[in-house]
Amino acid sequence: MPLRLSLLAIALLALAACGGNKVRGDGPPTGSSRIPDLPGDAVPRPEPRSRYGNGPVYEVLGKRYTVMPSSAGYEERGVASWYGKKFHGNLTSNREVYNMYGMTAAHKTLPLPTYVRVRNLANNKSIVVRVNDRGPFVHNRIIDLSYSAALKLDMVKDGTSLVEVTAINFDAPSGDRPVRRSEPSAPPPISSEQAPYRSTPAVTENRIYVQVGAFGDRANAERRLGALSLAGIKDAFIHEERAPDRTLYRVRIGPVADVVQYDVLVEELENIGITDPYLIAE
Repeated sequence: MPLRLSLLAIALLALAACGGNKVRGDGPPTGSSRIPDLPGDAVPRPEPRSRYGNGPVYEVLGKRYTVMPSSAGYEERGVASWYGKKFHGNLTSNREVYNMYGMTAAHKTLPLPTYVRVRNLANNKSIVVRVNDRGPFVHNRIIDLSYSAALKLDMVKDGTSLVEVTAINFDAPSGDRPVRRSEPSAPPPISSEQAPYRSTPAVTENRIYVQVGAFGDRANAERRLGALSLAGIKDAFIHEERAPDRTLYRVRIGPVADVVQYDVLVEELENIGITDPYLIAE
């Protein structure tokens, strides 16, 4: 088992409560003088599949994970976390050295390496990172970002954020490829005086909702709404989406204020058999 996986198996036992993602002793560097200029985004390019960390099946903490045969078409919304000095300098799952100042990430099942675009749903900030590690092995988390990547998304202080992750794939036909156009030039580096305690203003502040069903018949939407009410789930409503040929009735909950509220909501939904909530940012 790669070094980080074995360390995680021990360290995850010390996870903080309230949906926290940080392992004790992990976090940002101490003192702003130790923070180098932030890098530009990772630059996507075709790469061979790593000999290490690609399974096809592996097990962590008694749970088995199957590595995807391809990243083509992958897009997911959920919770991102980040990892820092605890693993800085250790080996990643594909036997590269983890650099908390690089633009990298960990994912449980994407092939290593894979390039992904990560968008913070709350503020629309977007980055491109290279997935070269496995994790996060915490319920309801979909990606673990490096310190620099998290800093550029303005999520270091909170520790987690609701995000959209889209794979940049070089093997899929052009029509299926989520992102293949030339990436925008990277913004200028942020000096150590600016980071990490000052974040740039958000481009857009979004309201985030959890969608738990889309129905062509309003009666079905009303039934879903009733099930949520019986479970004590508040702030649920029906959003009508009218088109010339039909109307869709989307059942949504929210707005969701933060990841802690989202974690609680996901658990409540799982208790009534709803396991596929979808995040909507408006």
